[in-house]
Amino acid sequence: MENRRSFSFPPRAMKVTKMHGIGNDYVYVDGFVETVDDAPALARRLADRHFGVGGDGLIVIARPGGADADCRMEMYNADGSRAQMCGNGIRCVAKFARDHGIVETDTVRVETDAGLRIVELVGTNGAGETLARVRMGRPDLAQASLPARVPGAPEDRVVESPLEVPGIGRVLVTLVSTGNPHCVVRIDDERQPATLRQPLADLDLASIGPHFERHDAFPERTNTEFIDVIGRGEIGFRVWERGSGETLACGTGACAAVVAGVVAGFLDRRVIVHLRGGDLDIRWDDGDEVLMTGPAVEVFTADVDPAWLAGAGR
Repeated sequence: MENRRSFSFPPRAMKVTKMHGIGNDYVYVDGFVETVDDAPALARRLADRHFGVGGDGLIVIARPGGADADCRMEMYNADGSRAQMCGNGIRCVAKFARDHGIVETDTVRVETDAGLRIVELVGTNGAGETLARVRMGRPDLAQASLPARVPGAPEDRVVESPLEVPGIGRVLVTLVSTGNPHCVVRIDDERQPATLRQPLADLDLASIGPHFERHDAFPERTNTEFIDVIGRGEIGFRVWERGSGETLACGTGACAAVVAGVVAGFLDRRVIVHLRGGDLDIRWDDGDEVLMTGPAVEVFTADVDPAWLAGAGR
């Protein structure tokens, strides 16, 4: 039985908020109010879907380090590992910041480990959910930026280049950083191994995903997107995220998938991405910045018992 006594909290309840962006769900803690001493341990505890609140990880909304930001997003995967950015998570950060009084405007400047991101709250969708548009910055295709090194790909950029993946075969991959490292695989390409050339819903990601995540080409692991091209402006999408496994959505991954399709020549610069949790509108503008628009939803706010957080066993 896992020992959960690796950290301590003040003798009062901790307030947490559950939010999601098209099913990519996180537990949010307001760092302006709460003190988090051991965020990786807290992430593992809270994200547990059977013994905790449940989620793809933890996001702490903290005070920014500089005057150019309204708040800082610190993101942790379900296994406690740190991630640089989360496209779905940052939309929720902006909604939280406005709704809970951190800012008073519909434009929120969020400091992340991948740099400053600007989020605009732009209204609601047909379901009454808040819509947010994120200026995701410029994508980076340089192997050194991810970091990555694909054998047999002498060029700095890896675009539909072969990667030998254990148990799967010779896979054509495109690598893109959108704040996080991504490996994009088009499964409806007849050049791909038979294991991948099947309906998107039938892919056994629990078996396939770890072979990409922990491949030797990715020293810091990678997120892997499996896409099916419906048309030049529409794709199907599933994702295996490093540190979390398959999630219902990945905003930075959806952006990476569109960038990969544009540079490979099979997608236009504006694409509707159909993820398991819902749709995202992704646009790579002429100024080389990627814009992502999608919903942000608050599910509930609750007080968590500090005795449970300290964790006598499970």
